[in-house]
Amino acid sequence: MSNFSLHNKTVIVTGGAGGLGRAMCANFGAAGANVIVASRSQDKIAAEAASLQRKGYSAAAIPVDVTDEQQVNSLIDETVATFGSVDVVINNAGRWGRSYAAEDTPLDEWRTIVDQNLTGVFLPCMAAGRQMIKQQGGKIINISSTAGSKGNPHQLHYSAAKAGVISLTNNLAYMWAQHNINVNCILPGLIATEELKGYGIIPANTDAEGNPVPRLELTPNPEDVADLALFLASPASDALTGELYPIRAWLKSERFWQ
Repeated sequence: MSNFSLHNKTVIVTGGAGGLGRAMCANFGAAGANVIVASRSQDKIAAEAASLQRKGYSAAAIPVDVTDEQQVNSLIDETVATFGSVDVVINNAGRWGRSYAAEDTPLDEWRTIVDQNLTGVFLPCMAAGRQMIKQQGGKIINISSTAGSKGNPHQLHYSAAKAGVISLTNNLAYMWAQHNINVNCILPGLIATEELKGYGIIPANTDAEGNPVPRLELTPNPEDVADLALFLASPASDALTGELYPIRAWLKSERFWQ
């Protein structure tokens, strides 16, 4: 069996009906996993689970608000009742906030964005962690952002929340290593999801003269994030925990002082 196989493993993907979530669910299904598509929208996750099932994959939809402790606990309980274990959790649910000058960031907006992007990772980590301690094994993959490591102008609340996800990952990796629980973190930068393409903010694949942009300077696709998530969910990454994995276009302006 391949080191990238997830045969008979059960994977929960929060935010499973979004651009990144759909790509990850498809990858996990193709790798042989039982895929739990989790999100607040019952209609969207039901449609995604049905799409996976039509491809011959094992999939189920469970609605959840990741900021609600009772709903998150029920997500884990229902998954265990259905498939017998929780082997991998992808904490992908989250959202951008409105942009403000730092000093104008409203407290209610701060609380909303921190709740959705940090508490919404903390609660599934806690619920899944308790189950994985019983199992003496499992993998948690938190989706943060390069905004959490570098900051993002006018997104003070979002950047702070995503930085909190990085710290949460580091702490849990240290504390749960004794239980054979791997906790790692993916930090996407700008990703060419259909939603962001619709906003017109994804750079073109050609320059002003019509020449192809070098491959490593192209904006990554959701499938690039999904491939990294598959590696971290699979036995191929068993020796890795507490690590941060940025994924973004390779731009000199982001790596070196000008």
